This record gives sequence, C-alpha cells and structure tokens, in this order.
Amino acid sequence: MSKTIAKRSRKVKILATLGPASNSPEMIEKLFRAGADAFRVNMSHGEHATHAATINAIRQIETRLQRPITILCDLQGPKLRVGTFEGGKAFLKHGQHFTLDSNPEAGNDQRAYLPHKEIFAALDKGQRLLIDDGKMVLRVLRPGETEILCSVEVGGFISDRKGLNVPDSLVPMAALTEKDRRDLAFALDMGADWIALSFVQRPDDVAEARSLIGGRAALIAKIEKPAALASLEAIIELSDAVMVARGDLGVEMAPEEVPVMQKRIVETARRSGKPVVVATQMLESMITSPSPTRAEVSDVANAVYDGADAVMLSAETAAGDWPELAVGMMDRIATQVESDPGYAARVHFIETLPDATTADALSAACSEIANTVRVSAIVCFTLSGSTARRVSRERPAVPVMVLTPSRETARRVGLLWGAYPVVTRDIGSFEEMIGKGKRMALRHGFGEAGGRIIALAGVPFGTPGSTNVLHIVTLTGEELKGYKG
Repeated sequence: MSKTIAKRSRKVKILATLGPASNSPEMIEKLFRAGADAFRVNMSHGEHATHAATINAIRQIETRLQRPITILCDLQGPKLRVGTFEGGKAFLKHGQHFTLDSNPEAGNDQRAYLPHKEIFAALDKGQRLLIDDGKMVLRVLRPGETEILCSVEVGGFISDRKGLNVPDSLVPMAALTEKDRRDLAFALDMGADWIALSFVQRPDDVAEARSLIGGRAALIAKIEKPAALASLEAIIELSDAVMVARGDLGVEMAPEEVPVMQKRIVETARRSGKPVVVATQMLESMITSPSPTRAEVSDVANAVYDGADAVMLSAETAAGDWPELAVGMMDRIATQVESDPGYAARVHFIETLPDATTADALSAACSEIANTVRVSAIVCFTLSGSTARRVSRERPAVPVMVLTPSRETARRVGLLWGAYPVVTRDIGSFEEMIGKGKRMALRHGFGEAGGRIIALAGVPFGTPGSTNVLHIVTLTGEELKGYKG
C-alpha cells in the first residue's frame, strides 16, 4: 500500500466503530483509506488487552501515513438488567400482572429479580418499564420499596439478564459505574483523544466525568435518555461535543419523536459551537448486505444536510460482513450531498451568531470572506484547537487547514466539520506564520500558484484563545522551492 493518502474532499467526518470484524491492523488501514476519519473503541465489549492492541495499531498507522487519527473510547455506562429465570426464560401474557422485586432467587412467569435498588424509589404509578430494547412493555400499577407490581402491556418471552429501560423517570444513578472508571483510566493511559459518556441524564454527570478526565481528553456526551433533553443546553455547555445516540433514545421515545429530537440536538449543539455526531443504525442493513436501503442512504444524507460534524457507523464496521464497503458507501453519500448546489444554503439554515469576542468575530469573517473572495482554504494556527472550533462552527465554503504544534490538539480536531489537522513546528512571528501557511497549503494540496488563502492566528503566538489576526495571502507557487523544513 502507498504510504500517502489523498486529502478528503468532503467536510463531514466519518466515525467508524472497531470490533471483531475490523480491529486488525490491515482492516483498520483499509477503513481509514476508504474514508474513516476517526475510530470508536467500544468499551462495552472486549478486554483491555484487545483494546490496547487496537489503539496501538491505529497509532502505528498514524505514524506510517503521517496523518493524525482520532480515537474515541466509548464508556458503557450503567446497564439496567433483570435477573435470571428458572429454565433461563419465561413467557408473559398480555394483560397479566408481573412483579419485579428485590428477591435474588430465579424468576418465573409471575416475578423476577430487579438488582437495582435505585429504581424502586424512582418509579410512580402509570410509568413504563421497557424490557429487551422495548420488545416488552410493563406498566407500573403499584410501586414499592421492595416490589413493583406491573401490568404486561406487550408480552412475550423474557430471558436471563435482559436489558431494562426506564423512560418516564429520572433514575438517581451516576453515569459512571466502577467498570466505567476503570475503563476511563485505561483509555486515558492509552492516550484516547475523546471519551464518550453514555446514558447522561443531568449536567452533574458531565461535570463528574470532566473532573476525572482532568483535561487529558475531550468529552462527548451521548444524548440517549429523554431525561437529558430537559437539560440539553446545560449538558452541551459542559461538554466538548454531543452525540445523538439514537439506539437507546429510540427505545425510550416513540419512534416518530426521534427525528424531531435529532434535529433539536443538532441545532442546539451547532448554535453552541460544539461538534455534534449523529449515530446508530445509519447503514444497519450493511451488517449483512453489501448495499444499504434507500431509506438508510436518505438518513445519512439528512444528517449531512443538517450540518452534523460527523456520522457514525456502529455494528456495520464493528461486527458486519462488509466494513470497508460500509465506510466507502458513507463516504460516497456524504461527498454527493456536499456537491449538491443547494447544500450550502441547507447547511446554513441554522444561524450561528458569534459571541462578542475578537476571536468569534474573525472566525465569522473568515466564512464571509470565503463566500465573497475566491480563496482555496482557511489556514488557522492554534495551540488548543479553539480557533479551529470557532471557524468550523461557521461551516465555511472552503476547507479549514489546522496547523498546530500539539499532536493531541491535531487528533482532537479530527472530529470537527471541515478540519484538516497538520502537526507542524511552532511559529514565533507574523512573517513566519504567513510563510508556513503558504508552504503547508501547497504541500497538502489546498492551493496553487496564483490562488489565495486566509490565514488566521493569535498574536502573541502560543497564547491560547488570543485569535486576533486575519490575513489574505496570495500563493506564488514558488514557496516550497529550496525549502527543506
């Protein structure tokens, strides 16, 4: 295989989940070449040794191809489950009574063990309990401290340790379990760029995770509980990004409500200037089929038209039969959408008003200039990544080349819409900034002789959050001649 890889022509990013079907070094590189910009390591499955081998393989590919690659470690979060059953399963009939209790003995068709004491105190009469991803529905008739009497609204077979969802109540459980804390420590030690926090219900969940992370990685809050929607703005404010996790969200909400909530979450995140990922079941049929349904293609396209920073593949790449084809299909869908003449108008349907800061004003100006003056790229110099986030928020018409001396920053901005990160030596003067920006634009294919780029940076250099210089420069095409640095 070639040691180089062409720059992406699209701006939306593809996040691919790795698993048994795709965690070999050979397949990871194939997925990256097919279009994956970032990789998700799902901590719900597998051992630390397996995850360590996967992460090390990604870093080796990164070194060989000389392209920063983003790694997201997704924490499992609190999984609610029922206990075991005599014979492994029981059949519940529609309309019958069924009790969930604190008795750890094996259950039957009349009762089952519920090993989560927090739920007993959280429920009220009339609330729903969903079992096995909503395949079975119970309605609470009489809550209690040790027993919950229910009516079976949707029956069927219930088996050992099936998952339980509580959509109508805020369960007083922390988003981080002991397993999550161990997994978080491991992920940070392995140098994960992003940590995804599952089953966020309240802002305090995000605050606790941020405290434990201590700035060693960026934090993405997964919105998959209806309770989180009540505090959406506060959760987004405390997070570095959010994910529309439609799997569990679709279990706990009516299916017809999920698209509306997806739009709301994407819009709120974009207004806040925070990256947003749309995830789960995007090309679900490609787990077993080499081609998606037309509805799935439209689903991916819809997220791209809405201006999501990234779209995610789950089981399609982690356990499916066609991981490379799934990434390639998502790449083609996104590229086709972004080539639509009407795409620019659609992606700007959300008005992102700049904050009253010099940095925000200049970032917004970059987008306006790109729409007015013919430029090939916006080249921003950043240490922390904040300049890149501000520019990306505006969804400019041209790519955003992010130059940074920090490899960690380069990896983190890999989830940002339109961002192309490059690790380079630090700069010390305005003249050096312009020279380096021109050379890097030519070297990475973001400009040509006679073309123009926008350079954006902060002076004095090396001061995070000090963006205050915008400069339009013309390329001669001679900038790389005789230059060895």
